[in-house]
Amino acid sequence: MIARIWHGWTPAEKADDYVDYLKRTGVEEQTSLAGNRGDFVLRRLEGDRAHFIVLSLWESMDAVRAFSAEPDEAVFYPEDKDYLLELTPGIEHYEIVVAPSIP
Repeated sequence: MIARIWHGWTPAEKADDYVDYLKRTGVEEQTSLAGNRGDFVLRRLEGDRAHFIVLSLWESMDAVRAFSAEPDEAVFYPEDKDYLLELTPGIEHYEIVVAPSIP
């Protein structure tokens, strides 16, 4: 299994709205694809900013490529620029070698 990780930052006052936006865009698209095993959206408030991590789980890199033809680049949506302080392009992928047993 593959973990795909992206980081981004919003102004703190937009954090709740950004969560709703993420659910309607990237999370909804990713979780609708074959090979996606689930998404986590993590948030930490840091003063006047909110740090987000989107962690998606995939059966394989081929499954990741069904979401993004350029798997090492972030997928952005039209309104991202209204929320994000910068469009952070980098993505990290990790092979999951130990995981809890989840039904």
